Amino acid sequence: MLLWDDVIRYARHGNPEPEYRVSKPDNEWRAQLTPEQYHVARQKGTERSFSSEMCNIFEPGIYACVCCSSELFDSTDKFQSGTGWPSFTQPVKSNAIAYYTDNSHGMQRIEAVCNTCGAHLGHVFPDGPEPSGLRYCINAVVLKKVIR
Repeated sequence: MLLWDDVIRYARHGNPEPEYRVSKPDNEWRAQLTPEQYHVARQKGTERSFSSEMCNIFEPGIYACVCCSSELFDSTDKFQSGTGWPSFTQPVKSNAIAYYTDNSHGMQRIEAVCNTCGAHLGHVFPDGPEPSGLRYCINAVVLKKVIR
């Protein structure tokens, strides 16, 4: 289980290696994604809070990256945070997410990105429920539900 100290260590000293990497030229990402998905995933945008019904869906399943289909989160680690974005307490694997310090918008946060393709997902905060205390605040538009 990842804890806040692990997230900070990764952000400061380097992330775990992903199982594989996906890299595409910008024109291929633009062709593959909707304009909103491209803006959020490839340009570090943010969707409007409460704009997705995904916050209230708690059916079993895995959430994958819309860009590269890498598995990121399990629905068993999803919770209602009240923030307007889907929230999770853990990634499916410790190397699924990469972490970077984000000093934009006059605050310091930890950015969460897909460790396989570098897509911006959202941010992680140390105010989630126990046992991890983590809250991965993720843009719904960059997630897709997959059935195993």
